[in-house]
Parts: sequence; C-alpha cells; structure tokens
Amino acid sequence: MLDVAKRAGVTKQTVSNVVRGRQVVSAATRAKVEAAIAELGYTPNMVARSLATGTTMTVGFIVPTIAHPFYSEVVEEVEDVLEASDYHLLLATTHGNEERARRQLSGLSSRSVDALLVAGDFDLGEHVASLREQGIPIALCAWEVDPPDYLPVVTIDYEKAGHLAGRHLRELGHDRVAVIADLPAHRIRVAGLRRALAADGIDVPEDRVFPAPAASSESGYNAVERALPYLRSAGVSAIFASTDAIALGVMQALRDHRLSVPHDMSVVGIDDIPQSAHAHPALTTVALPKRQMAREATNLLLRRIAEQQPGAPSLTLLHPEVVARASSGPA
Repeated sequence: MLDVAKRAGVTKQTVSNVVRGRQVVSAATRAKVEAAIAELGYTPNMVARSLATGTTMTVGFIVPTIAHPFYSEVVEEVEDVLEASDYHLLLATTHGNEERARRQLSGLSSRSVDALLVAGDFDLGEHVASLREQGIPIALCAWEVDPPDYLPVVTIDYEKAGHLAGRHLRELGHDRVAVIADLPAHRIRVAGLRRALAADGIDVPEDRVFPAPAASSESGYNAVERALPYLRSAGVSAIFASTDAIALGVMQALRDHRLSVPHDMSVVGIDDIPQSAHAHPALTTVALPKRQMAREATNLLLRRIAEQQPGAPSLTLLHPEVVARASSGPA
C-alpha cells in the first residue's frame, strides 16, 4: 500500500480509502491510485486488514444444499449483496443432517466470520443461542418451523403458499386432491393446502398424502409410480406438490403413463424455479420471493455488523403469489 501511495503521490490513507470504495476521494485522485495499483499489481492483504480492523469482512452462510434451484438462487443473491459491500461469503452445506449442521455452524464461527446467516428448517437449538451470547450477529432465513424468539428471522409465509395453491385448485373446481410432499419438512405447506380445502368442507385423508423425500424430481416421479393405482381408483383430479422439483417429476411420471396434464390431472407446485416456466406444460406454481428474502436477510446482518451488536429478535414474513400456467385446469 505504501508503494502504491508513493507511485500515485498520495497518502497511504488515500490508498486505503480507494481500496475500500469510500466516497471521500476525488475522481482524479482515485484514477491516479487505481493506475498505480494496476501498474504495481497491488492486492490488499486480507489477513493484515483483519488484524488491523478486528473484522474479517466475511459472512458465513449455512444452507441445506446448493443442488436445489431454490437455494442456489438464494446463495447467488446473498453473495451479490455482500460483494456490493466488499464482504466475502463463506458457504457451508448441511445435507439436511442436524449433526452436520451443528458441526458446520461451529466450524464457521471458529473461523472468525463477522456474522452468520442460517437457512433451512433444522433445529440448531442451544448452539445458535450460545453463539449469539458471544456477540456474533446471526440471522435465520427460509425458516419453515417455528422460529426461535431470540434471533432475527427473514422468511416466507410457507403456510400461505400452501393455502394459495389450495384456493387455486378450488377455484378450478377440484375437490379430490392428492399431496406429494417432502415430509415432515414441508408439513406447514400441506397444512396451508388443507386449510384452503377445509374452508369448503373438503378433507385430504392421510391415504391421499404420499412422501417425496429430498424434494427432488426423482422422488416426485417415484411417488406417482407408487400412488397411481390409488389416484385412479379414488378419482383424484389434481396433485399438489410441495416443491416445483417434485412437481416436475410428477408430470413426467403422468406423461409416461399416458395421462395428460391438465386434462387428466392438474399439477401445482411451490417455488417458481426457472425450469417451471419451460416445462411441458408450463407448471402452475406459487412463487416464493426467495431473492427478496436473501437481500433483506443479508442487509439485516450487515446493519448488525455496522452497529457492532447481535440485534433484537424480529420476524419478517414475505408473501408468496400464485403463478397460473398450463399445468392446472378445470376439474
């Protein structure tokens, strides 16, 4: 940094201001410093900066997986927000395993990240609470179970997502609806669907609910393979899938059995991943504002870092909306 300052004819502090993106430097001076940086190939020493400032300019982020399009979009948005503030992302996945989640949480916190963002519905219990007591800012996002009352949470109204799917099917006249869901992870989505149907006196019996572990297209396909004899005999006219990935597998299985979507069976998912709009037929879904959730959760953490405090508990609930496409039609 001192070499850059000498080459540009400025102070070391001015170089620091340019590197940090501070607006206190004139355009002409900034240009001189940037030219010197380019000539000398200067790269800031992040370890030295951490020692000097007491911060690492790094946020840890724990997600169940990056294989699912929902979480890959969330990770992208978090990284974009952090990059705009000169922060770095340190990512860890849990694979939906509670013990692995606890190890990842411990590992990230021991690497002196400035804050932690945790996505998913696993229970980290006292471990999260103890980290908060150490003064590490922590926030939760994409949380489907009851959130702890001692942390800030930015999440989506998943119960409403299920309810919206149910109301959409009722408006089309469907009264025999089957459920293919990743349970128990998505039980709140299913509860929302049931509430929508119950408003019209319609029940979803347990034998009309089929598991799709890992919420994948493969699990959706396999669930239809197992359930199809029952679906036909029970006169089911619509399937609610707890994710779009499951729904895409469901539609493929129905096609392979020469059933037309939506003429023989309507299909509705939840998420609105990019593949849904390009499926055949295009998938009706309930869009989840995942990128908005990621932005708000990340900005909340950045504010907590700037304030140098964990922050008070809070709950921000974002609202989904139906995206009606060709996979759903009249009963």
